[in-house]
Amino acid sequence: MLKKLFPVFLVCLFSQQLSAAELPDFTDLVEKQGAAVVNISATQLVRDTQAGLPNLPKNDPLYDFFQRFAPQQPQERETQSLGSGFIISADGYILTNAHVVNAADGITVRLTDKREFKAKMIGVDKRTDVALIKIEATGLPTVAAGDPGALKVGEWVVAIGSPFGFDSSVTAGIVSAKGRSLPQENYVPFIQTDVAVNPGNSGGPLFNMKGEVIGINSQIYSRSGGYMGLSFAIPIDVAMNVADQLRTTGKVTRGRIGVTIQEVTRELADSFGLSKASGALISSIEKGSPADKAGIQASDVILAFDGKPVTASADLPRIVAAARPGTKVVVQLWRKGVVKDVSLVVGEMPTEEIQAQAAEPAASNVDRLGLSLSELTPAQKDELGVKGGLLVNGAKGSAAMQLARGDVILAVNATEVYTLEQFNNALEQMPKTQRNVALLVRRGDTTSYITLKLGDK
Repeated sequence: MLKKLFPVFLVCLFSQQLSAAELPDFTDLVEKQGAAVVNISATQLVRDTQAGLPNLPKNDPLYDFFQRFAPQQPQERETQSLGSGFIISADGYILTNAHVVNAADGITVRLTDKREFKAKMIGVDKRTDVALIKIEATGLPTVAAGDPGALKVGEWVVAIGSPFGFDSSVTAGIVSAKGRSLPQENYVPFIQTDVAVNPGNSGGPLFNMKGEVIGINSQIYSRSGGYMGLSFAIPIDVAMNVADQLRTTGKVTRGRIGVTIQEVTRELADSFGLSKASGALISSIEKGSPADKAGIQASDVILAFDGKPVTASADLPRIVAAARPGTKVVVQLWRKGVVKDVSLVVGEMPTEEIQAQAAEPAASNVDRLGLSLSELTPAQKDELGVKGGLLVNGAKGSAAMQLARGDVILAVNATEVYTLEQFNNALEQMPKTQRNVALLVRRGDTTSYITLKLGDK
């Protein structure tokens, strides 16, 4: 009997040893790095001018009377938000998220040894959601910054923070993806993980298995408001660059070149003769901008900027923003089937982006690609601020899913079109093997390329 059970025992023992060897042990990491993680409490005073008024619906006959004649009793109430942070210097500099401390009237930092400090705001950068604060202390434990570029998808990572106010909570998971682009987040190539992150974890560190911080836990994707397996962290190199600028100048400067871009789809790549769908397609250029002065044109595809490849359109804003204003850089373009290098001087992004306003075109006969078109009148050209173009009066077939009455076609592929004749010639000169055509379309104050299949009616 024992002889029969002995092989089973060996298999079970071997399996246990194998499992133990494969599963990571986070205890040493937490013991060494946990002391540098802090709890942050931000308070804000909210002035309530309606305090003391009866709670009446607006359609109540007495509502206007009390609104006009009842004595107002302004009151201040205090709101509080909780978050996390981590110490990056022994003299008290702390990194956290901007949304944790922005607009706070008071910031309290609590260490793992229960000491509490009032923190001073050094600076906030809303575009990256990074904030730098400071407490008056010395000899504090600090974290070491790692290299997010060396991260591999699938490797283990650890988060330490204060979800729902529970200090020093440790959660672990793996890197799910790198370089994620999120809506309205143009300057951060997020690290996506499946580490459990909840309200209160914001601003806390994300560690690799070496115990190095490789990101700041910033946000989650959730339909419920709680963790659903999709967490996003700001790479630490991005955050440290912001922190250095905030510490030295109190603000963050970013480069800009003054272009509007869009993703290069497979259909657009085919239309422009690109061998693969990569780069950033320029759909419009701000007049007088660095790109305009350098001779960059709408329909150019930016392949590289300052020696850095632009694989996807989302790469360009990050690379340009990281360039120092005033520096001269080389931009590699794809223009009408030819790779071209141009030089430009990087401009500085203003604090508040100014968006150009453009009037909607007025409505005004060629039927091609399912489109009914007419040439712009001089008044319409002046109103839109364009040299020319073709007004869309109607669309049918698959074209109706992309274009609408009032749109203005400015170019076919990379060729500007001012007349119906130019439009037809541009289509006729396209290679017979080409299946898609790219149209540069102005809609309201937005200009972008759309693709239509040739031969569609």
